[in-house]
Amino acid sequence: MSDLYARHRNVLPDWLALYYEEPLEITHGEGRHVWGADGTKYLDFFGGILTTMTAHALPEVTKAVSDQAGRIVHSSTLYLNRPMVELAERIAQLSGVPDARVFFTTSGTEANDTALLLATTYRRSNTVLAMRNSYHGRSFSAVGITGNRGWSPTSLSPLQTLYVHGGVRGRGPFAALDDEAYIAACVEDLRDLLGHTRPPAALIAEPVQGVGGFTSPPDGLYAAFRDVLHERGVLWIADEVQTGWGRTGDHFWGWQAHGRSGPPDIVTFAKGIGNGSSIGGVIARAEIMNCLDSNSISTFGGTQLTMAAGLANLTYLLEHDLQGNARRVGGLLLERLRSVAAQDPGVREVRGRGLMIGVELTKPGTDRADPERASAVLEAARAGGLLIGKGGGHDTSALRIAPPLSLTVAEAEEGAAILESALRNTQ
Repeated sequence: MSDLYARHRNVLPDWLALYYEEPLEITHGEGRHVWGADGTKYLDFFGGILTTMTAHALPEVTKAVSDQAGRIVHSSTLYLNRPMVELAERIAQLSGVPDARVFFTTSGTEANDTALLLATTYRRSNTVLAMRNSYHGRSFSAVGITGNRGWSPTSLSPLQTLYVHGGVRGRGPFAALDDEAYIAACVEDLRDLLGHTRPPAALIAEPVQGVGGFTSPPDGLYAAFRDVLHERGVLWIADEVQTGWGRTGDHFWGWQAHGRSGPPDIVTFAKGIGNGSSIGGVIARAEIMNCLDSNSISTFGGTQLTMAAGLANLTYLLEHDLQGNARRVGGLLLERLRSVAAQDPGVREVRGRGLMIGVELTKPGTDRADPERASAVLEAARAGGLLIGKGGGHDTSALRIAPPLSLTVAEAEEGAAILESALRNTQ
């Protein structure tokens, strides 16, 4: 056991999860690669949990951070903050939300907390609809709306949470239906649920479930849900913490795959926008954002240093069409992995869009999850020089693949070859 690992265990919580039998210390990165403390170079297909969105050590971002640090690092929201206003203006314009207001936080968890505060206050209801297999953060209220048992350590909550079918296309009572019938069945389930409860504040949903293993419903489900919710004044919160900023390739926001009924009432974001800096936030219509009737500030949300990073990162993303790159390179990677999976009886499904790909593992010939093999593949991929993630609502048996959006075709092929070898060597 390394000295750093021993020190980690002595002072940090037991529930603070670490990957790998011999945990990895990452010391630096460049582009799509990172280096361990022993000098080993890895191709990074997880980006610090989908957070290093453009590239490691991106010069445009590091320069913006350095320049801002030389001026002022922090002042709080009690003072006018030019970088915060500029980033909010750009995000509001890109959001699709009419008359949008933006509030910055330090994480996706805090963003979802804020969205819940806004929705429950605006609607005068503490009932929230959430999706089965969902994940929305680690705070007390976020855990209370998380539909994934592996990440929900308590049933105590200030909210009444009711869970809706639909987030996992390939499992559950409606899995055998075609897409049209699946959506109709989920909508009918939602209508039935609403008939048995007091009016909820909101439905919160990830367009693609992240921790849940990159699962998603058929396109159009949330638009159909929105029609039902709108009849009753219930808000729709799109949790875009993992899907935002073009990662899915086809759309800038994940909700746009379900957009025929218009944008969500509230959008939450985090992770990729900061490229490693601690940025989260909430976008909402002015009437919702301004519904709070008491003062509030944020000490660290929107600090000048993180806003400078976000502005530079967003500019790079848009000017280099990384959404288009995610669509092109992600499409090639997805097809390559599907061809690999066709030769492996333990791969139940390869799913995803853009550079957000899940590989679900099950015990061959069954529908039972295979978390032991998922862990073994993670180890084998690392040994081959590739870092990936894992997740899933069925005993964590899905591999999660989410490289920086600047991934090249050659790097995609290299990573696929390493993963192919890891799968073959763990059968």
